[in-house]
Amino acid sequence: MKLWVVLCLALLWVELQNGDCQQVKRRKDVGENRIRPGGKRVKVRPVKPKDGAGKGPSLLTQVLDKGRFLRLGPSTTLTPGRSIELRCKGNSIGWSYPPYLDTFNDSRLSIKSSDKYSQLILTSPSAADTGPYSCWVIVCDGTECERDHDRTYVSHIYFTDKANLFVPSAIHFEIVYLRPDRPAVVPCRVTDPQAKVSLHREVPPEEITANGTQVTYDPTKGFVLQNPSLEHQGVFYCKAVTKGTPQISTKYQLLYVEVPSGPPFVSLEASPESVEGGDNVNVTCTVLGEPEVDVSFTWSYPGQGSRPVHTQTSWRLVNRGMSHTTRVSQSVLTLEDMETIDFGNYICKAKNQNGETVVATDIISK
Repeated sequence: MKLWVVLCLALLWVELQNGDCQQVKRRKDVGENRIRPGGKRVKVRPVKPKDGAGKGPSLLTQVLDKGRFLRLGPSTTLTPGRSIELRCKGNSIGWSYPPYLDTFNDSRLSIKSSDKYSQLILTSPSAADTGPYSCWVIVCDGTECERDHDRTYVSHIYFTDKANLFVPSAIHFEIVYLRPDRPAVVPCRVTDPQAKVSLHREVPPEEITANGTQVTYDPTKGFVLQNPSLEHQGVFYCKAVTKGTPQISTKYQLLYVEVPSGPPFVSLEASPESVEGGDNVNVTCTVLGEPEVDVSFTWSYPGQGSRPVHTQTSWRLVNRGMSHTTRVSQSVLTLEDMETIDFGNYICKAKNQNGETVVATDIISK
């Protein structure tokens, strides 16, 4: 009997020892409350991992009254009419702002720099000044300087005006070119990011739904057509609504473009090709290209420098094939009262932003 009691007591002691070990282990694992030497309990907070992939805080700030500063985020809404001052820290800073302000050489905009920061001041801003304002640090290696893309900060500033829900434009009828290989933008930008905006075709009247895939809307850009096609041609406009009366934007003519990007496609023709002394001749250099891409012409001819000639340059938009739009640019060289020195090669060089093309034709004597 005594042996049985001893065995029971021994088993009970072993179980208690195991329970104490597990309890100690649990306390170490949880680590919720620990006792400092002073006897006070403190709550242990988990350490947050550092995010090394993101950029640091924005250096672009707005100067408020009484020396206060507001660090700007991706977008900012301000009231028109009240001058603004933006600052960017650094002793070598670059700025960008809506091109509208540069186009008219606007005296309301000024930029000043000091050893510690650069400031951009815009007086009497209006709805037309809505757009992206950006600053960046300029880094130099000797005489070569470049923009530091890791320290570039931008904020889209809306100057909200109830009378102008759309950013005003100097053009009352804009052309938007559609290409099958890139998205197209109907640029009806708003001054109030909370406005509800819709896209409409004029004839036949219909609303084009922004479905988030083929057609998307961005208040900083407008409506984006991801895969433009021939069916998107026509006259369009946007409608914006807040709490008041709906407003209508500028009208947009959407044209489908046939000619792909690249150096000019040039043809050269003399009329007549065979002449004799005393005749007049026209040499026409023709380029088919993208509607909005300018083309410049340069001529070389036998009597250059000693014989007077007249050149005239023009361009127009034409429809080709299935209503594709193409720009035809021409330069016509006219030479009157042909002389012996005028016979030979007439060379036309056409140049656009993508390259240049050189063609020649030979004018011979009968």
